[in-house]
Amino acid sequence: MSLFDSVEHHYARYRPRLPDQVVQLLAQELAGAQAPRLLDLGAGTGQVALSMLPALPPAAHLDLVDQDEGMLRTALDELRPHLGGRTATVHAVPAEKFAPAQPGYQADLVTCCRAFHWMNRPAVLAMADRVATSHAVVAIMGDGSLWTHKAEWTIALKALIQTHLGEDRRAGTTGPYREPGRRYEDDLADSPFSDITEHRIPFTRAWTARNVLGYLRSTSFARPDLFTDHTGFEEQAEDLLLRHAKQDGVLHEDGVFTMLLARRPGVPR
Repeated sequence: MSLFDSVEHHYARYRPRLPDQVVQLLAQELAGAQAPRLLDLGAGTGQVALSMLPALPPAAHLDLVDQDEGMLRTALDELRPHLGGRTATVHAVPAEKFAPAQPGYQADLVTCCRAFHWMNRPAVLAMADRVATSHAVVAIMGDGSLWTHKAEWTIALKALIQTHLGEDRRAGTTGPYREPGRRYEDDLADSPFSDITEHRIPFTRAWTARNVLGYLRSTSFARPDLFTDHTGFEEQAEDLLLRHAKQDGVLHEDGVFTMLLARRPGVPR
C-alpha cells in the first residue's frame, strides 16, 4: 500500500506548487531547447509539471514517474486542459525503475520535489545518469512541511497531532518516519552529478484553516486513516487554527525553498 493511498484529491488541491523564482531557474536550464524533455520523479499529482508548463515551449514533453497510479491519473486530469501542444506520459513505477520505451530517449532536465527522501537515492541517480543528456541538470528540491515549519501556529498544530498519534512523526501506516541517513549533497557528490549549486529561495504562503486541513489529509504524518477519531481531530485542529488566524482568517508560512542543481563535472553552466 502506498503512503498516500486515497488522498489524490487532497494532494492535487492543497499541495503547494513551485515558487515563481524556482520555475524561472529551472526554465533557464532548458533555454534554447526546442523540444525539451522534463523527467519528474515522485511526481504525485503533477505539482512540478503544472508549475513548469507555462515556461515550457509548445513541443516540450513531460514524463511523470510515481509508484501511485491514482496520483498519476489525477496528474493527467489536471494537466490535460493546459498542455496545448505539449505532451505528457505517466509511468507508475518506482523512480529507480524508470526505463523509457523510446529508443534514444534522453531527458534534458530531471526533477524531484519533496520526494527524494522516500527513494533509493543512489539507484535513482544511477538511473538519471542512464537516461539524461550529457548537459542535463538534476534538480533536487523541497521546502519542508507544516510538521517542520516553526511558526507559532504550526508548532501548536504539530503538538495537537502528537497528542493523537504520539511524539514520533508518522510515515503513513509503516511506522515512524526516519530522517535520511545522509545529506542530499553527499548523495549527489557520490553520483555522476557531483557539480552542485544550491539556491535558497524565500517564500511566503497564506493558508486558511480549511486549506491546512486539506493539506494534512494528503500527508504521511496526518492522513485520516492514522487517527482513531479523525473527525474529532479535525474539529480540534480547526478550532486551533481559527484561534491562531485571528481576525483576517489567514495563517502565514514564511519559509525557504531549497533547490540543488547538479551537473556532471565539466559541463558548462
